[in-house]
Amino acid sequence: MSGRGLILGIESSCDETAASVVEHGARTLSSVVASQIATHARYGGVVPELASREHLRAIVPVVRGALAQAGVTLDDLDAIAVTSGPGLAGALLVGITYAKALAFAQGIPLIAINHLEGHIHAVLLHEREAAHVEEELRFVVSQVSESRPGAPTDSTDPALALVVSGGHTHLYLCRPAHGTWTYKLVGRTVDDAAGEAYDKVAKLLGFGYPGGPWIDALAKFGNPKAVPFAFSQIKTKLHLGGKPPRTKAAKTAPIADLDPHLLFSFSGIKTAVLRYVELHGLREEAQARAARLFPNQSRHPERSAAEDLHFQATPPKSKEEALALCPQPVLDLVASFQHAVVGDLMKKTFAAAESLGASRILVTGGVAANLELRARFTAEAAHRGIRVAFPTLALSTDNAAMIAAAAWPHFQAGEFAAADLSGDPSLALGR
Repeated sequence: MSGRGLILGIESSCDETAASVVEHGARTLSSVVASQIATHARYGGVVPELASREHLRAIVPVVRGALAQAGVTLDDLDAIAVTSGPGLAGALLVGITYAKALAFAQGIPLIAINHLEGHIHAVLLHEREAAHVEEELRFVVSQVSESRPGAPTDSTDPALALVVSGGHTHLYLCRPAHGTWTYKLVGRTVDDAAGEAYDKVAKLLGFGYPGGPWIDALAKFGNPKAVPFAFSQIKTKLHLGGKPPRTKAAKTAPIADLDPHLLFSFSGIKTAVLRYVELHGLREEAQARAARLFPNQSRHPERSAAEDLHFQATPPKSKEEALALCPQPVLDLVASFQHAVVGDLMKKTFAAAESLGASRILVTGGVAANLELRARFTAEAAHRGIRVAFPTLALSTDNAAMIAAAAWPHFQAGEFAAADLSGDPSLALGR
C-alpha cells in the first residue's frame, strides 16, 4: 500500500467498461470509459451476451489507460474497488474476476460496491472535488497553513437521493454517520425504470439508442401541454401478498412496506404513447424514419462497430433540423412525454424530501443528464428552499470514478470483500 489513499475503481455492470483512480474519495486522477453504444445501437438495446464479450476485450486496456492517465502504477494503489451488482450477470463477472486477480496479485484489499451507491457518490464526489478546489484556493491565497488541504468531509445533513437511469428509478434516504453512509429505500418503480421508458418511446418513434439524448433534444421544439399524459395513484396488488414484483432489483424492500405515494410506474405512459401513435397513424412514418436514420441496423459486412456508429444519425440541434426529421405533432408528443415523466419524478421526490425532513436532494444516474430535468428540479428546489445537487454530465452515466469514490468510506472502515465475491444481478441497496 502507498498510503496515498489511491483506489482503482472498476465498473462493468452493463454496457460500459470503465476504470478510474480516485484519491481519498475526493479527487479524480483519471477516468477512462469504453462505450459499447456502437455494438448495441443496431439492436435498439443492450444484448447481454455481446456486452460480456465487449467487456472481455476492453477491461485490460481500460485499466491500463486509467493507471497511465493518473500517472501511477499498481504498486501505488491502496485498494481496488469493483461493482458487484446490480447489473448483467456476465458483465459483472468480467469486472469482478479481473479486480480479484489484481487485488490478489498486489496483496491489497478488494472492496465490493453496489452500483446504486456508486451513483449516489457521483454527486458527492462532485461536491468533494469542488470543496477540494476551494480549499486549495484558500491555501494559495493565505499561504499561512503549514500543511496541504486534506480530503474534504461530507455534509452531515441527511439527503434524499433519486437514482434514475435506464435500469433504476429509486429514492433513498441517505444518512452520513462517522465517515460512513447508511441508505434506506423509501420509493421505487414497480415496473419500468424512467430511462427504460425513454429508450422504448424513442425506439417506437424511430429515433436512436440510447433514447434519452434524442427525447431531450427534440422535446424543446415541441409543446409540452399538447398531449395530456397523466400518472394515476399506484395501488399494492393483492396477489403479490406484499412481495416485490418480478422486476429489476426485485430483492429490494417489499412494495407493501413503502408509501404508495412514493412508488413510480412508467409502463403506463409507454403504453399511452403506443396508443397515441396507433390512433394517429404515426407508426409507418416512425418506421420510415428509423430506416432513413439508421440504414445500418443490419451490420454492414465491411464496417466495424466503431465505423457503424459513425454512420448513425445524431439528435438535431435546431428547430429546422427537428422539423426535417419529424412533423410538429411528433415533436409535441415527445415534449409532452418528457414533461410528464419529469413532472412525476419531481412530484414524488419533493414529496419524499418534505415528509422525511431531508434538507437536500441528490439527483443522479443517466437520466440526471437530462437538461429539462435539471432545470425544473433546480427551479422547484429554489422555490421550496431546498438544496439540490447533480453530478457532472460525465459522472451521470456509468463510470468508475463513482465506484472508487463510494469505496473510500468502506476502505476507512475496513469493510473488504471476501475471496469468494461474485456478482449479484439483483443486489439491493440499504433496507
